Amino acid sequence: MKAQPTAMNRAPERPVALVTGATSGIGLAIARDLGARGHRVFLCARTESAVKQTVEDLRAEGLDVEGAAADVRDRASVAALVAAAALAFDEPVSVLVNNVGRSGGGATADLTDELWYEVIDTNLNSVFLVTREVLGRGGLGAAGWGRIINIASTAGKQGVLLGAPYSAAKHAVVGFTKSLGKELAPLGVTVNAVCPGYVETPTAALVRSGYAQVWDTTEQYVQEQFEARIPLGRYSTPEEVAGLVGYLTTDLAASITAQALNVCGGLGNV
Repeated sequence: MKAQPTAMNRAPERPVALVTGATSGIGLAIARDLGARGHRVFLCARTESAVKQTVEDLRAEGLDVEGAAADVRDRASVAALVAAAALAFDEPVSVLVNNVGRSGGGATADLTDELWYEVIDTNLNSVFLVTREVLGRGGLGAAGWGRIINIASTAGKQGVLLGAPYSAAKHAVVGFTKSLGKELAPLGVTVNAVCPGYVETPTAALVRSGYAQVWDTTEQYVQEQFEARIPLGRYSTPEEVAGLVGYLTTDLAASITAQALNVCGGLGNV
């Protein structure tokens, strides 16, 4: 963090990107997109077998990928993860994508302590822990260039019915992003949040199932209700979210920082 960059600093030829929660859904699409752009990608998830399989699959596509299992809610695990990412490519991490997340909610009066803290730890505290480690021992920004992209949600701008823990965490991620973006701007590091709306992923299926149980209806009905709220009339795809993340890592996006950008089909038009 001692570099004195200028506005003309350029990205490394093949940046090292660390992507958390990258074995399915949005995270997998991001890892694939960044790999296709020439990044060297280090990915993580909690399940070792899933990490191993994802690394093998992406390598089979010709991408330069490594990975390790990690629990990004745990400080020691995060330290080991960031060290492994730098060691794998013998170069500091210069792109961080904090993608790990989980859904969770219900009637607030019935929420357990365990669920509240699990959602906050996964969606918010992990972002802080990984970011702090990458900025410190990970070396991000030391060369006068870097990108941090936090996957938030339109729920980080609007309240979500029966989703108080999730909305609280994602609002905090947006606030953290805006503050950190101002802090790191003099170092040539941009910090942005990408805010998906409804995206068709395994998590989306779980969310529909949860609402179907609460409303005593079918998952198909829930999906129809959700889609009716989206001006484009459909869920976004993981690849559409990944496309914005990828763009934010480019030099063309150098003046975009401390922003929370939606990918939502018009759902969260703020």
